[in-house]
Amino acid sequence: MPKSCHCPTDFPDWDGKDIALDFHPILSLGIPTFFHMPLAYEAYLQRQHQQIQQLELEELWPGLVLTRTGLWRGQIIRLIKKTTTPSRHVGHFPNSFQVHAALHHGDIGTIHKPVRAMQMALVDRGRIPKDLYLSYLTCPLCEEQRGGAKILLLRHWTESKTLKKRLSG
Repeated sequence: MPKSCHCPTDFPDWDGKDIALDFHPILSLGIPTFFHMPLAYEAYLQRQHQQIQQLELEELWPGLVLTRTGLWRGQIIRLIKKTTTPSRHVGHFPNSFQVHAALHHGDIGTIHKPVRAMQMALVDRGRIPKDLYLSYLTCPLCEEQRGGAKILLLRHWTESKTLKKRLSG
């Protein structure tokens, strides 16, 4: 792996699974985006990594970063071990935070089909898809040595009694 690569060497085996991240501790940092494209992404990743070191926090999977983008603002999130710290960047996911995960073998340009398939599978099970989080498991520097480009897709969802009733009846 190249020296400047910050990709996770180890990541959870969540492919095709529903994961409960209820009230899980996180370190989050806001990032600027322009039409969902993060600006200065590497600089913000480095800044967040420095915060982890300064606050003496432990990551569950070092280098695993969940990225959520918006029209003008986004957020990068790292899962950390339980801690007490006065930092305003350390918080928790909400009390009910379910995600469905899928491992995508490809880059951002080929992501639309797996995202659509994941969304339809959730709706077919009576769930309402919410925010989409991306976790880049390989970067352009290391993807060749690690079997190609890989992105872990995490789709936050909530149960819908109304949708389940419509699907069953």
